Amino acid sequence: MKLLFLFAVLLISNIGCTQNSNKKTGQDNIHVGGSCEGCEAIHESPIPFDSLKELCWLPDWNNKGIKLAINGVVYKADGTPAPNVIIYVYHTDQTGVYPKKGDEKGWAKRHGYIRGWMKTNEKGEYKFFTLRPAAYPGREAPEHIHVTIKEQDKNEYWIDEYLFDDDPILTDKERKNCQDRGGSGIIKVKDVGNMLKAERNIYLGKNIPDYPKK
Repeated sequence: MKLLFLFAVLLISNIGCTQNSNKKTGQDNIHVGGSCEGCEAIHESPIPFDSLKELCWLPDWNNKGIKLAINGVVYKADGTPAPNVIIYVYHTDQTGVYPKKGDEKGWAKRHGYIRGWMKTNEKGEYKFFTLRPAAYPGREAPEHIHVTIKEQDKNEYWIDEYLFDDDPILTDKERKNCQDRGGSGIIKVKDVGNMLKAERNIYLGKNIPDYPKK
């Protein structure tokens, strides 16, 4: 009877591990970045972190709009490429809202369905494909793409949003208000004919509160 009970406990435990492969673990032993509402959405990836690739196509890619590809390299604090870093991005649609299909759960109720996850490769590289987002209705805030970072031994935290250098709403005041968390998020787009391309490198620990120093 005791052996049967022990087997049942082990079976339930294994099922739990499989279903929660992206949950926070005891490995997140270094807390950085301060408070971050919604950053836990990074754990809602439909693909287990271990299976994520460095390339990601967001759900709006085949919709009508200005196609956009953003790539870059994530660097460690010592300047070497950072592999296995999880990156979560989300943004508005072509009307400036976070669109929903009606069956959203978790943070998708606020972030909408235009979101994606990727993991840097051994060279620290990442790239995602999407449509250039529109500014909020009223156009009081610049066009932007939200981004959250998750390193293996740290909690998830936010870095500066992707902003567009050619956005007329991105005023000098807005630029000065940027905290440059993870480095500057202001990207310059290049029209290559069938899409816009831009590059942003990310520097782990740069201007991140409580980030450990050597």
